[in-house]
Amino acid sequence: MDKLKKTKITQISPFIETQNLEAMAKQSGNVYQAIFTISKRANQISKEIKEELHAKLEDFASHTDNLEEIHENREQIEISKFYEKLPHASILATKEYLNNELSTREFEEPTAN
Repeated sequence: MDKLKKTKITQISPFIETQNLEAMAKQSGNVYQAIFTISKRANQISKEIKEELHAKLEDFASHTDNLEEIHENREQIEISKFYEKLPHASILATKEYLNNELSTREFEEPTAN
């Protein structure tokens, strides 16, 4: 995650806030479409964060099976704490949607001929 994106994410409150469904429906024309879009984006964000965290923690992975060699690494703890404090992916996706940072595509139902 680049530095600008990290500062943007850390400025978002990690607490759940109620949302105005009418405002959400205005953007897509349908509350269900809005929620569907937010959920898809939340899945993408969650996957990105998970992959990034695993990539960073892979550097600290011990490839031995000896339990006596396991020790605490301060940097690893700090990385884990940072990711624990991030807002949930659904909160991030909702903020993106409300800030018009997401676009939606409408899919047409296939017609039977």
